[in-house]
Amino acid sequence: MVVNFGAGPAKLPEEVLVEVQKELVNHGSSGMSVMEMSHRGADYNKIHEDTIKALQELLNIPDDYQVLLLQGGGTGLFAAVCMNLMGRTGVADYIVTGAWSAKAAKEAAKYGQVNLVLPKTDKYCGVPDQKTWKLDPNASYLYYCDNETVHGVEFGFIPETNGVPIVCDMSSNILSRPFDIRKFGLVFGGAQKNIGPSGITVVIVRKDLIGSAMKITPSILDFAVAAKDNSIHNTPPTFIIYVMGRVFEWIKRRGGVDAMFDASMKKSQMIYNEITRSGGFYSCPVQEDSRSRMNVPFRIAQGDEALEKAFLKGAEARKMVQLKGHRSVGGIRASLYNAVTIQEAETLAKYMREFFEEHKK
Repeated sequence: MVVNFGAGPAKLPEEVLVEVQKELVNHGSSGMSVMEMSHRGADYNKIHEDTIKALQELLNIPDDYQVLLLQGGGTGLFAAVCMNLMGRTGVADYIVTGAWSAKAAKEAAKYGQVNLVLPKTDKYCGVPDQKTWKLDPNASYLYYCDNETVHGVEFGFIPETNGVPIVCDMSSNILSRPFDIRKFGLVFGGAQKNIGPSGITVVIVRKDLIGSAMKITPSILDFAVAAKDNSIHNTPPTFIIYVMGRVFEWIKRRGGVDAMFDASMKKSQMIYNEITRSGGFYSCPVQEDSRSRMNVPFRIAQGDEALEKAFLKGAEARKMVQLKGHRSVGGIRASLYNAVTIQEAETLAKYMREFFEEHKK
């Protein structure tokens, strides 16, 4: 099998794929595939409830927070967040540290006033000191992306907002490290990184923030509608939710979110160590205090495209795929999500070392 280092849809745990394979035709005693079950039936309802419960246990989600399973991906949430939360004051703070938070801010400008906390820039290489931020005390919420997959920038802290609710896009690092949900008004994550297959977005929202949607909000994006019907207002992607539940149970068996964090530190450090050891042959544009554990971007020999193509070709020959950097930044990008094993990260680090030794001047 190949090792998928892609940013998403990402590698799934092999154990989970085997479990799903075994139950693909006949789930439990139901006599049918999960894909054939009625979303209103008892068999699927148990899967749905068990999936939500497993997530609540993994992240210690208290009763005053609602778990929603919505469609539309992170991009859909860019709009849904505004429609549901921005109406209180008509203003929201946005911290733009990469491509995804920039897209979120652009979407938000359709529904109210966006205050850019940081000066506009085309170069994303870190998270500026909070002392330099320009926050609006009248903001309905503060929005940021915890981990930028394109640029490899990850927050190492939770911002202080003096009571303004925090909205956080954790699409690419949720379930990879512990966090206190009570410090957030809303957290969301697209499934296709650490949660499961693409096609669903997990939303964890404080219940007192539900119920103030703008009149223009479609029912499919209204948190109150989704909460009332336990995310089954319309037909949910039932099979995806089933696989998610299997992933959550896999994480629990492996030691929970704490174990995922420990592994993520080991995996990412292996790659960053090779970058440092190369003395400039490999280079990472991100400041050390903001380097992502999930997505490690790097260039070879100051962006030598011929060498980078050779690196990618050699990686594919060794069954390591999807290492090409995002088209907007180029270079190489290694995504080290939860399902990527320590051994697989070691294999990549070893290849980086061998490639360096072969091509250094």
